[in-house]
Amino acid sequence: MARKLRVEFLGAVYHVINRGNRRVGPFDDEKTRDAFETCLGEACVRAGWLVHAYVIMGNHFHIALETPLGNLAAGMQWMQATFTNRYNRFRGETGTGAIFQGRYKALPLEPGAALGQLCHYIHLNPVRAGLVPLAQLAEWRWSSYRWRHDPATRPAWLRLATALVDAGGLADTPAGWNSYAQYLAWQMAEGSAGRNAAYASMSQGWALGSAEFKRTLALEHTVAAETRAWEAEGAGEIRRTRWEAARTAGLRQLGKSDNDLAADRKSAPWKIALAAELKSRTDARNAWLAERLHMGSPTMVSQSLARARYGDPQVREWIGRLRAEPGAY
Repeated sequence: MARKLRVEFLGAVYHVINRGNRRVGPFDDEKTRDAFETCLGEACVRAGWLVHAYVIMGNHFHIALETPLGNLAAGMQWMQATFTNRYNRFRGETGTGAIFQGRYKALPLEPGAALGQLCHYIHLNPVRAGLVPLAQLAEWRWSSYRWRHDPATRPAWLRLATALVDAGGLADTPAGWNSYAQYLAWQMAEGSAGRNAAYASMSQGWALGSAEFKRTLALEHTVAAETRAWEAEGAGEIRRTRWEAARTAGLRQLGKSDNDLAADRKSAPWKIALAAELKSRTDARNAWLAERLHMGSPTMVSQSLARARYGDPQVREWIGRLRAEPGAY
């Protein structure tokens, strides 16, 4: 049976879910939950994603995910493959080591009330699963809820205001979050995000939102096959524009130019440093990096990036220069 096309467009929002293979693991210990949370953050930076809520449970995860660049599939492929590779390396697995149940589920989600309800539903997941009592919800630290009192160190890709606004226009302050805790208590007792029937409905079906939202999606989805090539080309152009802007800013940060790229050797430490930072900040492909940084072939880029991962002193020094001005590119 052919796979269903992903409904992808600029600014799309989804309820993204996946489970461990055979419904066991892979998040059955703190280290793997920490590792997946790190991987999610890296994916958000690379793909330009915004997350309105997330939770990592013992054998599955939930994410309320917004894709400003319309790149759900590409970002999810990177995130799940990267986490799988890291997980298998850590455990010394030699095979493919598939750790997820299969293809992730991504339910298109209507912004507004439906998105707000999903945020509450996600935050309450550990309580419904019996992992923590409601009064100790913040102790389940693998969740967006744990960032509520820590705005200074909150990731730039996390948008907690969505839950607060839907809970009654609450402010992102200690008082606002205290009110939100009371709102979650009401949800567990009487609200739609805490009751069993609603719990199932937020993870089932093909889309979440009003009838008009679903109708619009359905009409657009019928022409997806015809427009898919055009959309892929357009999305690719958007990604390449973003990569190019980051490349230009990185060169400026290093005091380098296109002439320097052409003149210096393919494995120059500063090139490797720039390639490593572009890979960490965007979803740039190795083939593009090889061409735009004059680094030879995609294979050579991959081999060069290993030097960055293993802490080559010269490469690390150049990476330090790139990171000397946070937010410069």
